[in-house]
Amino acid sequence: MTGEMFTQIATVLIALFGAIVTYLIIPYIKSRTSQEQQEHIKTWVDIAVQAAEQIMNTPGMGENKKIFVLNFFRSKGIDLTDDQLDMLIEAAVYQMNLGKE
Repeated sequence: MTGEMFTQIATVLIALFGAIVTYLIIPYIKSRTSQEQQEHIKTWVDIAVQAAEQIMNTPGMGENKKIFVLNFFRSKGIDLTDDQLDMLIEAAVYQMNLGKE
């Protein structure tokens, strides 16, 4: 597989993932939380993801970054499932990467 083909596939997968998060996961979370809770969760997601990126800036540390963020959420007592947190983390990383481009 050429590098260009890999990039195109990755771009399509990221766009698909973004659509899934936007149209399925975010509305579900909004239905289960208040506006204030949503803002609180989003703020902490953004902070935790950015902190993980800053602390672990070596390539290939993705899984360690994710564990760092999940542990951070547990310490804050945010009551979401691992799947919900995973989706929020991925959405925050996606948004952060868009800002880098």
